[in-house]
Amino acid sequence: MRSILLVLLVFISCNSKKNLHKSDAENKYNTSVVETNGALSIKGNKVVNNKGTEVSFAGNSLFWSNNYYRGNGFYNKHVISSLKENWNSEIIRIPMTADPDIHDSYLFDKETNQTKLEKVVDACLELGLYVIIDWHSHKAEDNEQEAINFFTEMAKKYGHHPNIIYEIYNEPLKVSWDDVIKPYAISVIAAIRNVDPDNIIVVGTPHWSQDVDNASENPIVGYKNIAYTLHFYAASHEKWLMNKAQKALDNGVALIVTEWGSVEADGGGEVDPLSTKLWMDFMRKNKLTHCNWSINNKDEGASALKPNTNTDGNWSDDDLTVSGKLAKKYISSWTN
Repeated sequence: MRSILLVLLVFISCNSKKNLHKSDAENKYNTSVVETNGALSIKGNKVVNNKGTEVSFAGNSLFWSNNYYRGNGFYNKHVISSLKENWNSEIIRIPMTADPDIHDSYLFDKETNQTKLEKVVDACLELGLYVIIDWHSHKAEDNEQEAINFFTEMAKKYGHHPNIIYEIYNEPLKVSWDDVIKPYAISVIAAIRNVDPDNIIVVGTPHWSQDVDNASENPIVGYKNIAYTLHFYAASHEKWLMNKAQKALDNGVALIVTEWGSVEADGGGEVDPLSTKLWMDFMRKNKLTHCNWSINNKDEGASALKPNTNTDGNWSDDDLTVSGKLAKKYISSWTN
Protein backbone atom coordinates (compact mmCIF):
# COMPACT_ATOMS: atom_id res chain seq x y z
CA MET A 1 0.00 0.00 0.00
CA ARG A 2 2.83 2.37 0.93
CA SER A 3 4.48 1.69 -2.48
CA ILE A 4 1.24 2.45 -4.31
CA LEU A 5 0.86 5.73 -2.43
CA LEU A 6 4.45 6.68 -3.26
CA VAL A 7 3.92 6.01 -6.98
CA LEU A 8 0.69 7.99 -6.89
CA LEU A 9 2.37 10.97 -5.23
CA VAL A 10 5.21 10.93 -7.77
CA PHE A 11 2.65 10.83 -10.62
CA ILE A 12 0.70 13.77 -9.20
CA SER A 13 3.91 15.74 -8.62
CA CYS A 14 5.14 15.21 -12.19
CA ASN A 15 1.81 16.21 -13.69
CA SER A 16 1.64 19.28 -11.45
CA LYS A 17 5.07 20.37 -12.64
CA LYS A 18 4.07 19.72 -16.25
CA ASN A 19 0.93 21.81 -15.85
CA LEU A 20 2.92 24.53 -14.09
CA HIS A 21 5.43 24.65 -16.93
CA LYS A 22 2.60 24.75 -19.43
CA SER A 23 1.00 27.59 -17.50
CA ASP A 24 4.31 29.47 -17.43
CA ALA A 25 4.68 29.09 -21.20
CA GLU A 26 1.14 30.25 -21.81
CA ASN A 27 1.67 33.24 -19.52
CA LYS A 28 4.89 34.11 -21.33
CA TYR A 29 3.08 33.92 -24.68
CA ASN A 30 0.29 36.14 -23.42
CA THR A 31 2.56 38.68 -21.74
CA SER A 32 2.27 42.08 -23.40
CA VAL A 33 5.21 44.12 -24.64
CA VAL A 34 4.69 46.63 -21.82
CA GLU A 35 4.54 43.89 -19.17
CA THR A 36 7.80 42.51 -20.54
CA ASN A 37 9.68 45.80 -20.87
CA GLY A 38 8.04 48.14 -18.39
CA ALA A 39 8.77 51.85 -18.33
CA LEU A 40 11.11 53.01 -21.08
CA SER A 41 13.91 55.51 -20.66
CA ILE A 42 16.77 57.08 -22.61
CA LYS A 43 20.33 55.93 -22.00
CA GLY A 44 22.83 57.74 -24.17
CA ASN A 45 21.42 57.61 -27.69
CA LYS A 46 19.25 54.53 -27.11
CA VAL A 47 15.83 53.63 -25.75
CA VAL A 48 16.14 51.07 -22.97
CA ASN A 49 13.62 49.02 -21.01
CA ASN A 50 13.23 48.78 -17.25
CA LYS A 51 16.20 46.37 -17.08
CA GLY A 52 18.47 48.77 -18.98
CA THR A 53 18.42 46.64 -22.15
CA GLU A 54 18.42 48.48 -25.48
CA VAL A 55 15.09 47.95 -27.25
CA SER A 56 13.20 49.08 -30.33
CA PHE A 57 9.56 48.58 -31.21
CA ALA A 58 7.63 48.64 -34.47
CA GLY A 59 4.05 49.70 -35.00
CA ASN A 60 1.61 51.96 -36.74
CA SER A 61 0.57 55.56 -36.87
CA LEU A 62 -3.08 56.32 -37.25
CA PHE A 63 -4.18 59.20 -39.50
CA TRP A 64 -5.12 62.76 -38.49
CA SER A 65 -7.90 62.77 -35.89
CA ASN A 66 -10.12 65.39 -37.56
CA ASN A 67 -12.94 64.46 -39.92
CA TYR A 68 -11.66 65.74 -43.26
CA TYR A 69 -10.17 62.51 -44.64
CA ARG A 70 -12.22 60.25 -42.34
CA GLY A 71 -9.09 58.57 -41.00
CA ASN A 72 -10.51 59.04 -37.52
CA GLY A 73 -12.91 56.18 -38.21
CA PHE A 74 -10.02 53.88 -37.36
CA TYR A 75 -9.75 55.32 -33.84
CA ASN A 76 -11.29 52.29 -32.12
CA LYS A 77 -10.26 49.30 -30.02
CA HIS A 78 -11.07 46.76 -32.77
CA VAL A 79 -8.41 48.30 -35.02
CA ILE A 80 -5.79 48.47 -32.24
CA SER A 81 -6.48 44.87 -31.20
CA SER A 82 -6.22 43.75 -34.83
CA LEU A 83 -2.88 45.53 -35.27
CA LYS A 84 -1.56 43.83 -32.15
CA GLU A 85 -2.79 40.35 -33.07
CA ASN A 86 -2.33 40.36 -36.86
CA TRP A 87 0.58 42.75 -37.39
CA ASN A 88 2.46 42.11 -34.13
CA SER A 89 2.41 45.87 -33.56
CA GLU A 90 3.93 46.93 -30.26
CA ILE A 91 3.46 50.68 -30.43
CA ILE A 92 0.66 52.91 -31.74
CA ARG A 93 0.94 56.60 -32.57
CA ILE A 94 -2.12 58.83 -32.26
CA PRO A 95 -1.73 61.96 -34.41
CA MET A 96 -4.28 64.23 -32.78
CA THR A 97 -4.88 67.10 -35.17
CA ALA A 98 -3.71 70.35 -33.57
CA ASP A 99 -2.91 72.43 -36.62
CA PRO A 100 -4.26 76.02 -36.54
CA ASP A 101 -5.02 75.88 -40.28
CA ILE A 102 -7.51 73.00 -39.96
CA HIS A 103 -10.99 74.15 -38.95
CA ASP A 104 -12.01 71.00 -37.06
CA SER A 105 -8.69 70.41 -35.26
CA TYR A 106 -8.29 70.24 -31.49
CA LEU A 107 -7.82 74.00 -31.40
CA PHE A 108 -11.40 74.49 -32.60
CA ASP A 109 -13.03 71.27 -31.37
CA LYS A 110 -11.19 70.02 -28.31
CA GLU A 111 -13.83 67.60 -27.10
CA THR A 112 -14.22 65.63 -30.34
CA ASN A 113 -10.51 65.23 -31.05
CA GLN A 114 -9.49 64.50 -27.47
CA THR A 115 -12.28 61.96 -27.03
CA LYS A 116 -11.05 60.05 -30.08
CA LEU A 117 -7.47 60.14 -28.84
CA GLU A 118 -8.39 58.93 -25.36
CA LYS A 119 -10.38 56.04 -26.79
CA VAL A 120 -7.21 54.79 -28.48
CA VAL A 121 -4.99 55.49 -25.47
CA ASP A 122 -7.36 53.46 -23.30
CA ALA A 123 -7.31 50.61 -25.83
CA CYS A 124 -3.50 50.59 -25.85
CA LEU A 125 -3.40 50.53 -22.05
CA GLU A 126 -5.82 47.62 -21.95
CA LEU A 127 -3.92 45.69 -24.64
CA GLY A 128 -0.48 46.37 -23.19
CA LEU A 129 0.93 48.44 -26.04
CA TYR A 130 3.12 51.50 -25.99
CA VAL A 131 1.31 54.59 -27.24
CA ILE A 132 2.53 57.93 -28.58
CA ILE A 133 0.31 60.91 -27.82
CA ASP A 134 1.15 63.21 -30.72
CA TRP A 135 0.42 66.95 -30.94
CA HIS A 136 0.00 66.75 -34.71
CA SER A 137 0.80 70.24 -35.89
CA HIS A 138 3.14 72.04 -38.27
CA LYS A 139 2.94 75.30 -36.31
CA ALA A 140 2.91 74.29 -32.66
CA GLU A 141 4.88 77.37 -31.58
CA ASP A 142 1.80 79.46 -32.51
CA ASN A 143 -0.27 77.62 -29.89
CA GLU A 144 2.19 76.95 -27.12
CA GLN A 145 -0.23 77.52 -24.26
CA GLU A 146 -2.80 75.17 -25.76
CA ALA A 147 -0.09 72.50 -26.06
CA ILE A 148 0.96 73.07 -22.45
CA ASN A 149 -2.64 72.74 -21.27
CA PHE A 150 -3.19 69.58 -23.31
CA PHE A 151 -0.04 67.78 -22.24
CA THR A 152 -0.55 68.77 -18.61
CA GLU A 153 -3.98 67.17 -18.79
CA MET A 154 -2.61 64.05 -20.50
CA ALA A 155 0.18 63.72 -17.94
CA LYS A 156 -2.28 63.98 -15.07
CA LYS A 157 -4.57 61.39 -16.61
CA TYR A 158 -2.05 58.92 -18.05
CA GLY A 159 1.42 59.79 -16.77
CA HIS A 160 1.48 57.02 -14.17
CA HIS A 161 1.29 54.38 -16.93
CA PRO A 162 4.58 53.05 -18.40
CA ASN A 163 2.91 52.80 -21.83
CA ILE A 164 2.93 56.55 -22.48
CA ILE A 165 5.23 58.51 -24.80
CA TYR A 166 4.59 62.21 -25.47
CA GLU A 167 5.31 63.65 -28.93
CA ILE A 168 5.06 67.39 -28.39
CA TYR A 169 5.52 68.60 -31.98
CA ASN A 170 4.82 66.56 -35.11
CA GLU A 171 6.63 68.36 -37.93
CA PRO A 172 8.02 71.87 -37.58
CA LEU A 173 8.45 73.62 -40.90
CA LYS A 174 11.44 75.71 -41.98
CA VAL A 175 11.89 77.39 -38.60
CA SER A 176 14.88 77.79 -36.33
CA TRP A 177 15.70 75.07 -33.84
CA ASP A 178 17.54 77.46 -31.53
CA ASP A 179 15.04 80.36 -31.65
CA VAL A 180 11.66 78.69 -32.19
CA ILE A 181 11.43 74.94 -31.64
CA LYS A 182 13.75 74.52 -28.66
CA PRO A 183 12.16 77.31 -26.56
CA TYR A 184 8.70 75.91 -27.31
CA ALA A 185 9.87 72.40 -26.42
CA ILE A 186 11.41 73.46 -23.12
CA SER A 187 8.15 75.15 -22.06
CA VAL A 188 6.06 72.08 -22.87
CA ILE A 189 8.58 69.66 -21.36
CA ALA A 190 8.63 71.67 -18.12
CA ALA A 191 4.83 71.43 -17.90
CA ILE A 192 4.87 67.67 -18.44
CA ARG A 193 7.69 67.12 -15.97
CA ASN A 194 5.77 69.01 -13.29
CA VAL A 195 3.34 66.07 -13.41
CA ASP A 196 5.16 63.12 -15.01
CA PRO A 197 8.87 62.95 -14.17
CA ASP A 198 9.77 59.89 -16.22
CA ASN A 199 7.94 58.95 -19.43
CA ILE A 200 9.78 59.65 -22.68
CA ILE A 201 9.14 62.97 -24.45
CA VAL A 202 9.85 63.20 -28.19
CA VAL A 203 10.68 66.61 -29.67
CA GLY A 204 10.05 67.55 -33.32
CA THR A 205 12.96 68.83 -35.39
CA PRO A 206 13.22 71.41 -38.20
CA HIS A 207 12.22 70.87 -41.80
CA TRP A 208 9.44 68.33 -41.29
CA SER A 209 11.42 66.53 -38.57
CA GLN A 210 14.40 65.83 -40.78
CA ASP A 211 17.12 68.12 -39.38
CA VAL A 212 17.88 65.95 -36.37
CA ASP A 213 21.56 66.76 -36.79
CA ASN A 214 20.76 70.43 -36.24
CA ALA A 215 18.93 69.66 -32.99
CA SER A 216 21.72 67.36 -31.80
CA GLU A 217 24.24 70.21 -31.94
CA ASN A 218 22.26 72.16 -29.34
CA PRO A 219 20.22 69.53 -27.48
CA ILE A 220 17.80 70.09 -24.62
CA VAL A 221 19.52 69.71 -21.25
CA GLY A 222 18.29 69.61 -17.70
CA TYR A 223 15.59 67.00 -18.36
CA LYS A 224 15.92 63.23 -18.61
CA ASN A 225 14.32 60.87 -21.13
CA ILE A 226 14.24 63.26 -24.08
CA ALA A 227 14.34 61.91 -27.65
CA TYR A 228 14.10 63.62 -31.03
CA THR A 229 11.72 63.01 -33.91
CA LEU A 230 12.94 61.68 -37.24
CA HIS A 231 10.51 61.29 -40.17
CA PHE A 232 11.36 59.73 -43.51
CA TYR A 233 9.60 58.70 -46.70
CA ALA A 234 11.80 56.21 -48.47
CA ALA A 235 11.07 57.25 -52.08
CA SER A 236 12.13 60.85 -51.30
CA HIS A 237 14.59 60.53 -48.43
CA GLU A 238 17.62 58.44 -49.11
CA LYS A 239 21.26 58.36 -47.96
CA TRP A 240 21.51 62.09 -47.27
CA LEU A 241 18.86 61.86 -44.55
CA MET A 242 20.41 58.73 -43.09
CA ASN A 243 23.64 60.69 -42.82
CA LYS A 244 21.83 63.39 -40.82
CA ALA A 245 20.36 60.73 -38.55
CA GLN A 246 23.74 59.07 -38.08
CA LYS A 247 25.32 62.40 -37.19
CA ALA A 248 22.64 63.01 -34.56
CA LEU A 249 23.21 59.57 -33.08
CA ASP A 250 26.96 60.13 -33.11
CA ASN A 251 26.36 63.38 -31.24
CA GLY A 252 24.70 61.33 -28.51
CA VAL A 253 20.97 62.02 -28.87
CA ALA A 254 18.25 59.38 -29.12
CA LEU A 255 15.93 59.27 -32.14
CA ILE A 256 12.44 57.84 -32.52
CA VAL A 257 10.96 57.51 -36.01
CA THR A 258 7.39 58.43 -35.16
CA GLU A 259 6.43 58.48 -38.85
CA TRP A 260 7.79 56.75 -41.92
CA GLY A 261 6.50 55.73 -45.32
CA SER A 262 7.73 53.69 -48.25
CA VAL A 263 6.45 56.24 -50.80
CA GLU A 264 7.19 59.91 -51.50
CA ALA A 265 7.17 62.67 -48.89
CA ASP A 266 3.77 64.00 -49.98
CA GLY A 267 2.20 60.61 -49.26
CA GLY A 268 1.82 59.75 -52.94
CA GLY A 269 3.77 57.97 -55.61
CA GLU A 270 4.98 54.41 -55.84
CA VAL A 271 6.52 52.30 -53.12
CA ASP A 272 10.32 52.23 -53.16
CA PRO A 273 11.15 48.79 -51.71
CA LEU A 274 14.92 49.12 -52.07
CA SER A 275 15.17 52.42 -50.22
CA THR A 276 12.70 51.12 -47.63
CA LYS A 277 14.92 48.11 -46.98
CA LEU A 278 17.96 50.35 -46.53
CA TRP A 279 16.01 52.34 -43.94
CA MET A 280 14.86 49.19 -42.16
CA ASP A 281 18.46 47.96 -42.01
CA PHE A 282 19.53 51.35 -40.64
CA MET A 283 16.82 51.28 -37.96
CA ARG A 284 17.64 47.71 -36.97
CA LYS A 285 21.33 48.52 -36.69
CA ASN A 286 20.63 51.57 -34.52
CA LYS A 287 17.68 50.06 -32.62
CA LEU A 288 15.24 52.80 -33.59
CA THR A 289 11.58 52.53 -32.60
CA HIS A 290 9.27 53.39 -35.49
CA CYS A 291 5.65 53.81 -36.61
CA ASN A 292 4.43 53.47 -40.20
CA TRP A 293 2.19 56.14 -41.73
CA SER A 294 -0.68 55.34 -41.86
CA ILE A 295 -3.72 53.25 -40.94
CA ASN A 296 -6.23 54.81 -43.30
CA ASN A 297 -8.13 54.01 -46.50
CA LYS A 298 -7.58 57.37 -48.15
CA ASP A 299 -6.72 56.93 -51.82
CA GLU A 300 -2.99 57.67 -51.61
CA GLY A 301 0.22 55.68 -51.68
CA ALA A 302 1.01 55.99 -47.97
CA SER A 303 -2.31 54.50 -46.83
CA ALA A 304 -1.99 50.95 -45.56
CA LEU A 305 -5.54 50.12 -46.65
CA LYS A 306 -7.35 50.25 -49.97
CA PRO A 307 -10.26 52.68 -50.42
CA ASN A 308 -13.52 51.57 -48.78
CA THR A 309 -11.79 49.06 -46.50
CA ASN A 310 -13.72 48.64 -43.25
CA THR A 311 -12.75 50.49 -40.07
CA ASP A 312 -13.12 47.44 -37.81
CA GLY A 313 -9.74 45.75 -38.31
CA ASN A 314 -9.03 42.08 -39.07
CA TRP A 315 -8.20 42.90 -42.67
CA SER A 316 -7.05 40.31 -45.17
CA ASP A 317 -3.96 40.90 -47.28
CA ASP A 318 -6.32 41.72 -50.16
CA ASP A 319 -7.43 44.77 -48.16
CA LEU A 320 -3.87 46.11 -47.98
CA THR A 321 -2.19 48.44 -50.43
CA VAL A 322 1.33 47.76 -51.69
CA SER A 323 2.54 50.11 -48.96
CA GLY A 324 0.42 48.32 -46.35
CA LYS A 325 1.74 44.89 -47.28
CA LEU A 326 5.33 46.08 -47.07
CA ALA A 327 4.72 47.81 -43.73
CA LYS A 328 3.05 44.72 -42.30
CA LYS A 329 5.98 42.57 -43.43
CA TYR A 330 8.49 44.68 -41.54
CA ILE A 331 6.37 45.38 -38.47
CA SER A 332 5.27 41.78 -37.96
CA SER A 333 8.86 40.51 -38.13
CA TRP A 334 10.41 43.21 -35.96
CA THR A 335 11.79 41.70 -32.77
CA ASN A 336 14.16 42.68 -30.01
